[in-house]
Amino acid sequence: MIEQALTLPCGHRVANRLCKSAMTEGLADAHDHATAALQRLYTTWARSGAAIQLSGNIMIDRRYLERSGNVVVEDESGAAQLRAWAAAVHAGGSQLWAQISHPGRQCPRLVNLKPLAPSEVQLQLAGNFGAPRAATEADLQDIVQRFAHTAGLVKAAGFDGVQIHAAHGYLLSQFLSPRTNLRQDRWGGSLANRARLLLEVVHAVRARVGPATPISVKLNSSDFVKGGFTLEESVQVVQWLNDAGVDLLEVSGGTYEQLEFFRQHDAAEVRDSTREREAMFLEYAKSIKAVARMPIMVTGGFRTLAGMEAALAGGHTDMIGLARPFCLDPDFPARMLAGQMTRLPVPEDRLVLGKGWLGPNSRFSAMRALNNQAQAGWYYHQIERLGAGLAPQPGMSPLRALVAHFLHDFARAMRRKFA
Repeated sequence: MIEQALTLPCGHRVANRLCKSAMTEGLADAHDHATAALQRLYTTWARSGAAIQLSGNIMIDRRYLERSGNVVVEDESGAAQLRAWAAAVHAGGSQLWAQISHPGRQCPRLVNLKPLAPSEVQLQLAGNFGAPRAATEADLQDIVQRFAHTAGLVKAAGFDGVQIHAAHGYLLSQFLSPRTNLRQDRWGGSLANRARLLLEVVHAVRARVGPATPISVKLNSSDFVKGGFTLEESVQVVQWLNDAGVDLLEVSGGTYEQLEFFRQHDAAEVRDSTREREAMFLEYAKSIKAVARMPIMVTGGFRTLAGMEAALAGGHTDMIGLARPFCLDPDFPARMLAGQMTRLPVPEDRLVLGKGWLGPNSRFSAMRALNNQAQAGWYYHQIERLGAGLAPQPGMSPLRALVAHFLHDFARAMRRKFA
């Protein structure tokens, strides 16, 4: 099943059912342009055999980043670097799709002390994020046009498709959630109003890139937080997206305040963790698949060939999204496609800072956040090594990864500020 090609509604064909889903790379230069490190990283991944390489967050506005080191595409200044990036992926035999995004309130203080959001709802994460200001009508019209403009620029540079990021608590996801969208105007209140920005962005992007370029949307199946975006609301939004010209819907879940895709397990649960992770979003995806008229891709937790094949055969998903395994074993898709590999490693269970109150299940939210950051930093470190042409370093401790991550982002923020 995973070796079968898939033709999308726009007529675009992908060679198989495997996609490297987006991971933030943090490898842009001080001017927010793509670099030789990104080319090396994606050359390695492109040779893996996966049909699609989805970029990490490519930002539409350099004032608001998900982290220092994001590539920003808001004008022609980095066009040559984008073309080189796309050419490197094509030479490796894969397609490159741009994930385009705005972080909203999930913009760190190192980048902007006053991020933009639907409403003035503070992100509760250890003081790393400033109090946001509510977007004005002019801001929102600008955001719609920026998404479309960025999509047009990456298409002109040779990217094969675009993905609009409306998941994981970024700006479009914030508008969808009644927890973060407290507006009383046409952009808030009812679900139809909360979904307005996403739908206007999709329509504007389609108008800019034309009918033959694939457009994906990454959407939460649920925010997994009380008072947040729910599965029932997600199903309704998918029904609206059916008529918006979307070619591939990626189903995920969680926000910075509830990182479901980094969820840890107690020691007694470790033996069942692979099975649980492979079911992470599938139950939600079944409800979405029942109404979706476009193909869907489930990302989050797949670690066995049998689990992937079963999800495809059962009609629960049309594409398999994988991300973190590419950081440790960039060649695994080719071996899976050839039937030479049936299981991927699951290092997450040992990527913890400690046990009890020091661990990922601590009663202290700050410690839970630090454990999530340590795990993320550990994978960032592997990405940086691959971008430098080095082998992964699976033996790195999560504590060292956490410190390295903070130092790395601080250094990049300073270089960017004084460039």
